[in-house]
Amino acid sequence: MGKKVTVFGSFVVDLMGRCPHLPAPGETVKGSVFQMGPGGKGFNQGVAAHKAGADVTMVTKLGSDAFAEVALSTMKHLGMNEERIFHTDETETGSALILVDENTGQNQIVVVLGACGKITDHEVESLADLLDESKFLLTQLETNVSAVEKIVDMAYERGVNIILNTAPVQPVSDFVLSRVDLITPNEVEAEILTGTKVHDVESASTAADYFFEKGVKNVLITMGGSGVFLATPHKRGFLPAYKVMALDTTGAGDAFNGGLTAALSEGKDLWEASQFANALAAISVQRLGTTLSMPKREEVDAFMKERGRGEWILC
Repeated sequence: MGKKVTVFGSFVVDLMGRCPHLPAPGETVKGSVFQMGPGGKGFNQGVAAHKAGADVTMVTKLGSDAFAEVALSTMKHLGMNEERIFHTDETETGSALILVDENTGQNQIVVVLGACGKITDHEVESLADLLDESKFLLTQLETNVSAVEKIVDMAYERGVNIILNTAPVQPVSDFVLSRVDLITPNEVEAEILTGTKVHDVESASTAADYFFEKGVKNVLITMGGSGVFLATPHKRGFLPAYKVMALDTTGAGDAFNGGLTAALSEGKDLWEASQFANALAAISVQRLGTTLSMPKREEVDAFMKERGRGEWILC
């Protein structure tokens, strides 16, 4: 078992429909499959890290409704620590409406955060002892920004390694960026945050320079089906994606971030951890759903044994 990981983020219930094409405005499309299950970027990443073998404590906030039971029953089933889940009677548990094109795997998503968008300063402050025990904090931008800023600051003061996944994308303050050990935008998020259109290694490197100037220590940009760009203070490289038949790409970024954090918590360096995460994400996109698509550790190990680790192209 590696070092302790705190995953601070959202939980929503995913309501997913598959259809022959994504609807245009005003269009009704007949769907073929409906699936309801646990989701939210934070929860997905927490489950991915847990199933990959990390010692994870999940932190999120739920309402007092039937959707909250989806989170709690999932955590019980997976054997996850439920002690740091916040609850409220004042608002509903979050939900996400997801449409997936069954031919391309592309998606459209509307997220209603509910309870996990209203995490209070007092609740974050109650996590001080958890952060004291943690080596890594993985968080996103799908809870209220005030809570993210506070947990990042508390983690920074305690010397915790901070991983920030910039999804769903929104402005990130210089205050937060200066405290981040690793930032993990996708190519679209990187463009919005840096002003550089990311479409190849050269443009990804330019975007990474923006983050370095803000004080971020390491930059990893996921580039969809093409691969992953990683920039550390002394080395930059590109790792091509595995070629697989994608069934549903909805949770690919979450799978990658959870797998990455799990591998880092075991002591792998960023280059090795990215190879592991790349494999984990490749498995997840071949399955329907988000939380439900996250593979077990032995599946990732078997996939890498069969398909190889992938080779970094240094640049």
